[in-house]
Amino acid sequence: MKHIIPFLIFVILLNSCSSEFKPATFDTITVEEPFEAEISAVYSRASGNSELSNSINTNVENAIISTLNTTENKNNLTDVLKAFNKEYLTFKEEYSELDEPAWELHIETELVYQSEAVITIVISTYEFKGGAHGNDKIKLLNLDAKSGKTLEVTDFITDIPGFTTLAKTHFIQSLEENEDQLTIENFFFGKPFHLPENIGFSDEGLVLLYNVYEVASYDLGYTEFMIPFGEIEPYLKMN
Repeated sequence: MKHIIPFLIFVILLNSCSSEFKPATFDTITVEEPFEAEISAVYSRASGNSELSNSINTNVENAIISTLNTTENKNNLTDVLKAFNKEYLTFKEEYSELDEPAWELHIETELVYQSEAVITIVISTYEFKGGAHGNDKIKLLNLDAKSGKTLEVTDFITDIPGFTTLAKTHFIQSLEENEDQLTIENFFFGKPFHLPENIGFSDEGLVLLYNVYEVASYDLGYTEFMIPFGEIEPYLKMN
């Protein structure tokens, strides 16, 4: 009997180790295919073929595609890139008399935060299909670190009205610290302050980012500020 108990303890310890949560690891994927349009894609992809990594990769690709002004109903990034190139070739053929620069599509992601609860990936895209300027967009994608599912703001922030009040204070503070001498009246097109579509985690706190045109004119570009963890902790469900 004295030999059985140590064996049972060993089995329990072994099972607890094997069931310990293993965080996702990431590779950087570069799409290298010959296109007539100027196309590049460098993005983060979870390693392996586990349920977690597959969930993360599906949601990352879907998030990238959602930022693009594609007319194709695609859920595969490679297909989207090929469709963009095909659309450009069709345009060139139909309007061969125009001396237009090549269309551009550039995609880049960066893993900026990872804890046992949350993964935050920044997705940057730039599209140019002629005209005065291209369209660039940033998306802060938050994922559940254990399931890989996409997290909405209400999944990690409680008391949205209270958090909005805190965010407004920091937004005004960020303007006061800026040398451009802007005030809140330069933003929101005459409407009240509201949270941005993109809120994500960083090592210092929560980053809040408004895309071009979201709250101000094109000339002002992106609007971004950060709230330290020490101040948002009462509103966080996870970190």
